[in-house]
Amino acid sequence: MLRNGDLTQGGITSTLLRFTLPMMAGSLLQQCYNIADTLIVGQCIGADALAAVGSAYTLMVFLISVLLGLSIGSGTVFSLHYGAGNSSALRRSIFVSFVLIGAVTFLLNVAAFVWLDPILRLLQVPQDIYGMMRSYLWIIFCGIVFTFIYNFYAALLRAVGDSVTPLWFLAVSVVLNIVLDLFFILQLGWGIEGAAIATVIAQGAAAAGILLYTCKKRPELRLHREDMHFDRCSLKEIVSFSTLTCVQQSVMNFGILMIQGLVNSFGTAVMAAFAAAVKIDSFAYMPVQEFGNAFSTFIAQNFGAKRYERIRRGVRSAFLTTVIFSLIVSVVVFVFAEPLMLIFVHPSETEILATGVEYLRIEGAFYYGIGILFLLYGYYRAIRKPGMSVVLTVISLGTRVVLSYILAAIPSIGVTGIWWSIPIGWLLADAVGVLYYKMKNEK
Repeated sequence: MLRNGDLTQGGITSTLLRFTLPMMAGSLLQQCYNIADTLIVGQCIGADALAAVGSAYTLMVFLISVLLGLSIGSGTVFSLHYGAGNSSALRRSIFVSFVLIGAVTFLLNVAAFVWLDPILRLLQVPQDIYGMMRSYLWIIFCGIVFTFIYNFYAALLRAVGDSVTPLWFLAVSVVLNIVLDLFFILQLGWGIEGAAIATVIAQGAAAAGILLYTCKKRPELRLHREDMHFDRCSLKEIVSFSTLTCVQQSVMNFGILMIQGLVNSFGTAVMAAFAAAVKIDSFAYMPVQEFGNAFSTFIAQNFGAKRYERIRRGVRSAFLTTVIFSLIVSVVVFVFAEPLMLIFVHPSETEILATGVEYLRIEGAFYYGIGILFLLYGYYRAIRKPGMSVVLTVISLGTRVVLSYILAAIPSIGVTGIWWSIPIGWLLADAVGVLYYKMKNEK
């Protein structure tokens, strides 16, 4: 039986925090891939390049969300088997999942190259940055396979309670990314293409490192010949969890992509403000997102081990921790919105600064909303109800998209309506998810 990363024992809050902190650090580091590109490109090349990289990031996240969703869904299955102490079922699930996500990665890579231009036209990318954005994305898509490998093995290691190892490989790759960004852009003058090449090389380093580590240092996860087959139960389980989680991630990021298209229609200045503000936004709520992912692993292991009272206590602890942390971050972002924007934008770009500050102060007041939503996603995925996570995502994103297009069309509201629609979507989904939880747990 596999017990090295057991989350079914010990104090709940302390166990959750110890497991979560490396994941938080890792996720913040992962944001540095694009943050480094955005910061260096914005300061060294200009506002047009900043808008191109920022918009490219939204499209990248949408496509990569498919792989991330498959990995997260598979990780839940790994946690359930690990919690139950079923090592053979765990290894069979690893094989099925790896083959499945690998095939999807190949198809996604082909589709990204074939339909890149139609997608950029659909997003209403202005002609003055179209070429830069296309060149950046073309190079980035060459590294999708590295994204798959890293995220798959990171999800596997976290599922069995090891949240530290993925952090180390990610840290090395982020440092490498920043060094290469500076070298390719400032020394070689490769411009936006240099930023993309740096990101792909760094992602490749992370993928190679975590793959070799898992194969050599975690023999209990190494596949045996008898594990390498597609038995019906493993395939059904992996497809069920992975597909629904993939749908959730894709719906989430498709909604964000639609918002990006609407933002693009307001011009390059708003695009640049949104690009910079979203990076700050992502940093601000990324810790609670990772806490939600860690919470999901905690719930899944305990659900597999049938520790139901521990699950109930874990829910109470996680919700309280998330709300307190989110409120603290909200105050920080609201107060320091302008200095944070100045990290990415030159002080002379007053229109970009004003738009970005407005976005951050509206979003920053409601981070507890998305924090609770991440917990709900993780909880329902872990108790074998991933469909409910999809429902909450559709409610959140559907509200956001519909309200954005309605409010932005009103001249007196304009782009501000897009900013307000986002927290409204969070809070509506929270209300539905909490109500459903109470209904099921009060029976």
